Amino acid sequence: MEQEHNSREMRRMDREDDSDEEVDNIEELDNVVTNNDVKIPSWREQITIRGAVASVAIGVVYSVLSMKMNLSTGLVPNLNVSAAFISFVGMRSWTKLLEKTNMLKTPFTKQENQIINTAGTACYTMTYGGGFASYLLGMNRKTYELAGGGNAKGNSANGLKEPGLDWMITFVFVTAFAGIMALIPLRKILVIDYKLPYPTGTATAVLINGFHTPKGDKQAKKQVTGFMKYFSLSFLWACFQWFYAGGANCGFLNFPTFGLKARTNSFYFDFSLTYIGAGMICPHLVNLSLLFGAVLSWGLMWPLIKERKGDWFPANVPESSMESLNGYKVFVPIALILGDGLYNFLKTVICSVKSFQAAAKLRRRSKTHPDADDSKHLSEENRNKVFMQESIPMWISFTGYIVLSIISIIVIPVMFPQLKWYYVLLAYIIAPPLSFCNAYGAGLTDMNMGYNYGKAAIFVFAGLAGPNDGIVAGLIGCGLIKAIVSISADLMQDFKTGHLTLTSPRAMLVSQLFGTAVGCITAPLTFFLFYKAFGIGDLDSEYKAPYALIYRNMAILGVQGTSALPSHCLQLCYGFFAFAVAANLLRDFVPTKFGKWIPLPMAMAVPFLVGGYFAIDMCVGSLIVFVWQKTNKRKADLMIPAVASGLVCGDGLWNVPASLLGLAKVKAPMCMNVLKGAN
Repeated sequence: MEQEHNSREMRRMDREDDSDEEVDNIEELDNVVTNNDVKIPSWREQITIRGAVASVAIGVVYSVLSMKMNLSTGLVPNLNVSAAFISFVGMRSWTKLLEKTNMLKTPFTKQENQIINTAGTACYTMTYGGGFASYLLGMNRKTYELAGGGNAKGNSANGLKEPGLDWMITFVFVTAFAGIMALIPLRKILVIDYKLPYPTGTATAVLINGFHTPKGDKQAKKQVTGFMKYFSLSFLWACFQWFYAGGANCGFLNFPTFGLKARTNSFYFDFSLTYIGAGMICPHLVNLSLLFGAVLSWGLMWPLIKERKGDWFPANVPESSMESLNGYKVFVPIALILGDGLYNFLKTVICSVKSFQAAAKLRRRSKTHPDADDSKHLSEENRNKVFMQESIPMWISFTGYIVLSIISIIVIPVMFPQLKWYYVLLAYIIAPPLSFCNAYGAGLTDMNMGYNYGKAAIFVFAGLAGPNDGIVAGLIGCGLIKAIVSISADLMQDFKTGHLTLTSPRAMLVSQLFGTAVGCITAPLTFFLFYKAFGIGDLDSEYKAPYALIYRNMAILGVQGTSALPSHCLQLCYGFFAFAVAANLLRDFVPTKFGKWIPLPMAMAVPFLVGGYFAIDMCVGSLIVFVWQKTNKRKADLMIPAVASGLVCGDGLWNVPASLLGLAKVKAPMCMNVLKGAN
């Protein structure tokens, strides 16, 4: 599962279990959402200085958290609910303090809550949406060498560009804003006319609406206490672990929980509270799929293939070469990812076409047979009125997209001569219709397929550019398409939340632009904090950045074809591609009581290259949730988001002082290691 889209798949799985409950909650809150006695702030009043400060703080903190997970495993869970919770907690605490001092002039509203959440989320999503751990990092020398260096077919040295703060900031600034402009004129069609559910946007609206009620305020106090408790515990535990990590293979991170041989095959519990918290957020099926993939690869396949050394692959090549076992570790998960992505892409297109036709028929029928004027109809009408009364001029969208396209056509070929200007023009021509398809599909299934469009772009642009320029052309072409298509769908999710919370679309657009601009600065800075302080990209380090290698090898595959694969790897790839398609077919067509146990191929693919240690952490988190819900489901449902957020935030935030210590060349004073006993 990859960093840009894996969170969407996890969101979709999570929402399937409680979508009915969320719809009921929205109906229960209609009296709050549509109460005409409550004055709705204008769009200028919804944007506040304190909100801007809060959104920057949330964006920076969550940028560090998501960058750590992005660079270590590429698995970034859904942090949107956590971010909405933190924004509410922070602002409510601040306004309560001002109330006591009689200094509060403007109350904290759900509209302001949504504006903060939109800007903060737009900021931190740039850490994985910007490609820092995938297609951008895939061009550096270390990834080039991991892909086989000059000895690997198609791995051209012309496809090298070392990370640099200047060009990375320029690149994300040039590419990030076009996706915001692409679908603004179609927001009414997607949100109001076709009534797309956008499950993540709906769930966030339920959370925010619920917070701004008397009952929600009482629950928030309990959640704040739980969050602070586990945040402190997580931060202090991460600090304690640091003192014992003063050398190679030192510390709790490498403790051989299941024995030395199991540790060699990446099976150990590494005491990472980040991934325990992430496991509490993710659905059980995602965590079990990760564990199944780890057992299948590191427990069975890789030991068996390793025994074929000298037969299937040369005995004298380095382990990092794509001609060795490492080649199987990279290309087999690529097959799983492509099989799963292709199936879900086709499924989404088919569902979108059918739903589009059904919605058109329903609109025609509603014009001739209007619904009764009941309270539900009135509440929906009120939402629609608020959503459309402060419109966004259409010329802003068209002018903005054209200007941004021209800037990219000029700037991108200067930064990357391998990608010709007409390739950039082609990307900006085909991106808007692809964005509409993706946004419509995301509204139905909650799956943002932008990463799949990006993968397809790798093969298209790599093949067009040829052997010398294909790698950079493929990777940067991927970034252009993925950024526009993915951000457009994310913006529609936010508009859905705004529609349900009576938040002005104009205010949300401003907050999205502000958050994206901040993210274009904080994301590269956060990346370089890790890049300078730790060994990014080493397969033996904590920060493996697995998708950098996977994306580069996709580009090599686009240039070279299947001749780039090691012996018998093609047959294995065919098998796992078929397995991914078959698993999805079974999940969709067998009865739910059986289909819910079929593993997710995208989740299975992550540990094939990374290892099984973090899957064990995730399953521990899943076990905690399972036991807690069995013993006290009411309390568990209330406290799990707060506890998980505390574990993730505390452990993740320790990376800031740890990075600064690393930059200052300060090493931990002790080394804890476990060695094999004497015979």
